[in-house]
Amino acid sequence: MDIVANLEAMLERGKDTASLRFALASRYLSDGNVERALEHAAVAVDLDRDYSAAWKLLAQAQTQAGLDDHAAQTFRQGIEVAERCGDQQAAKEMRVFLKRLGRA
Repeated sequence: MDIVANLEAMLERGKDTASLRFALASRYLSDGNVERALEHAAVAVDLDRDYSAAWKLLAQAQTQAGLDDHAAQTFRQGIEVAERCGDQQAAKEMRVFLKRLGRA
C-alpha cells in the first residue's frame, strides 16, 4: 500500500487532523493532483488556523491551480499567522512566494 493510500485509510478511520490533511495535500501536490491538494490543504487550515505551513501549502496549491488572486490572499493570511505564532521562517518564505506571484 502506498503512502497516500495509508493516509487516506487513516482519514477514513476518523483520524482527521490538520497534520494528516497537510500530509495528504503535500503528497497530492507533489503527485500533480492539484484539486485533491487544494481540498486537503483547505481542511488543514480550517482545522488549525495557526498552522502556518498549511497556509503556505494551500497558497502554493492555489498558485498551481492558476488561482493567483486567491493564492496572494492566502499568502497574506499565512504571513499574518506565521508572524503571530513566531514562525519567522515560514513568514519569510511566504513573502518570497508572494513577491514572485506579483511578478507573474
